[in-house]
Amino acid sequence: MRKSDITIQIKKKAQELGFFSCGISKVEFLESEAAYLERWLKNGMHGKMHYMENHFDKRLNPALLVDGAKSVVSVLLNYFPKEDIFKNERLKISKYAYGEDYHLVIKEKLSCLTEFIKGLVGDLSIRSFTDSAPVLEKAWAKKAGLGWIGKNGNLITQKVGSFYFLGEIILDLELDYDGSTTDHCGTCTRCIDACPTEAIVQPYIVDGSKCISYLTIELKDQFIPIEFAGKMQNWVYGCDVCQDVCPWNSFATPTNESSFEPNAAMNVDVLSSLTEDQFKNFFKFSPIKRAKYEGLIRNIQFLDSEKK
Repeated sequence: MRKSDITIQIKKKAQELGFFSCGISKVEFLESEAAYLERWLKNGMHGKMHYMENHFDKRLNPALLVDGAKSVVSVLLNYFPKEDIFKNERLKISKYAYGEDYHLVIKEKLSCLTEFIKGLVGDLSIRSFTDSAPVLEKAWAKKAGLGWIGKNGNLITQKVGSFYFLGEIILDLELDYDGSTTDHCGTCTRCIDACPTEAIVQPYIVDGSKCISYLTIELKDQFIPIEFAGKMQNWVYGCDVCQDVCPWNSFATPTNESSFEPNAAMNVDVLSSLTEDQFKNFFKFSPIKRAKYEGLIRNIQFLDSEKK
């Protein structure tokens, strides 16, 4: 098959699997991203996410992850819920965590797409990723024309905003490549103005150590730093503020992926009286398990202490 035909078939299959969009970029060293990442790490904006310091070269060069890598296939999967079930509640969970762990959902879909590609071209070096390896997902999605990286650090599309997950397939096969799109943030600063902890320190630069998502998920300390008291805006797992205020998300449409339907624990009453056994039961297949029971309770208690 010609590479143009293979490219068309890959994108068609991605759509059949439920991905919102699929774009393809040529493997190359991410030179501009290398300079940004180096400064970001040097300035300690990764907080205590020490894993971000590892595999610096691999993050910038997919050929170190897949032998002979030539192409990166990037996909987007919509997770925008039918209802913002925590709106105006005294406890809030980020929309991406309402349902099943996206790692599991996307891994299965990418596995199907990988097998499909093998069926088209035969044996080849190929690996799939979704937030599970040192891959700069947003950079590759941007190069594949799926969107631009906004002032809040999220990949944004004109069609549906930014409420979606990313995944990639890296393979040693030349394909037809898509061109990058242009930035459409313009003079808007809504995300910067709305960030409760001022984590967006300047346009396009996010200090991860100040982000509520970092504080409630990645930070494993016994206590959340007192400097953030009064700034959490009821978030106990993740934060959607910078996305909720983004004008492009007015175009967001509810996902058709049944795996992302809210599970039984997605209500304030359950969260408020959660036991460790219930946590393990309710969140066995949820991204919330990343915070662990102790972390989620710490976050809830921090909010309670704010109100006393």
